[in-house]
Amino acid sequence: MVIKGKVLGTVIGLGLLLGGALGVQAAEISSPSKQFQRLEQPLSLKIAVTVGGLALMGVELWWFLFSKTSLQQVKVQEGIQEITIAVDGGYKPSRIVVKVGEPVRLNFLRRDPSTCLETVLFPDFHIAQNLANNNVTPVEFTPQKPGEYIFTCGMNMFRGVVEVREK
Repeated sequence: MVIKGKVLGTVIGLGLLLGGALGVQAAEISSPSKQFQRLEQPLSLKIAVTVGGLALMGVELWWFLFSKTSLQQVKVQEGIQEITIAVDGGYKPSRIVVKVGEPVRLNFLRRDPSTCLETVLFPDFHIAQNLANNNVTPVEFTPQKPGEYIFTCGMNMFRGVVEVREK
């Protein structure tokens, strides 16, 4: 809650700063020719630009700081922890919870044709797997220690987390 207050205060402060900057008179540069003239903008336009900028900053902060990641527990079938992850503009679910010491199979169903998502990387497990479009590609490993292990696309733009917990 404290972080939200600080972020909100920062956004409001930036908005006031930008709004005040719009009202400041530009210093005139003395020159022999007066080819440039100051254009006075209506107050309503200044307010609209300031509010629009604040709204865009708020959306961006929400997207990167406060949007929730999807969390899902795996299902155990025949002694293997298994889940299907949809690859379509990211990974869904993007956070998977598994148990330590038990085999894991992540079935990646790639529906996004972009080249960024054609490879999934698990650096902590030394896995780099190509994902065929519109097909399911399994990735298998057995986590030996509890912790959070990140997986990314080939360009490190989209991310997911495998959270390994004690039994």
